Amino acid sequence: MHVTHDPAAPAAETIEFDQFLAVDIRIGTIVVAEPFPEARKPAFKLLIDFGPAIGRKRSSAQITEHYALEQLPGLQVVAVVNFPPRQIGKFMSEVLTLGFPDAEGKVVLFHPSQSVPNGGRLF
Repeated sequence: MHVTHDPAAPAAETIEFDQFLAVDIRIGTIVVAEPFPEARKPAFKLLIDFGPAIGRKRSSAQITEHYALEQLPGLQVVAVVNFPPRQIGKFMSEVLTLGFPDAEGKVVLFHPSQSVPNGGRLF
C-alpha cells in the first residue's frame, strides 16, 4: 500500500468498517518534548499521556517546522496506539502521532478544538 501526502490524490480504496475499527486512534496530552538530534529527518521525542488504561507512550514526530519544544507540553494530540513499536535510531517510538501536511508538506498536528479526556478513542 502506498500512502501519498498529495492533497490532489484520489481517495484510497474502499475498506470495511471492521478494518477502521482495528486501528486504535486515541487522544493524549504531551507531557514531555525533547530534541532528537540523532534522527535522520528533523524530529522531536514526545512522551504522551493517554490516561490510565494506556498510560504514557513515546513517539518520534517530525514536527520541527511548525512547533517549538516549549509549546508542546500540555498540547493534546491524536495517535495510533496499536501499531508495533518502531525503532528510530536509539529511540523506541511506541505510537504514531498523527498530522496533516501543509502546502509545503510540513506536518501540522491533528488535535481537538477543545479539551477532551485523555485516552478517548476516535470514532
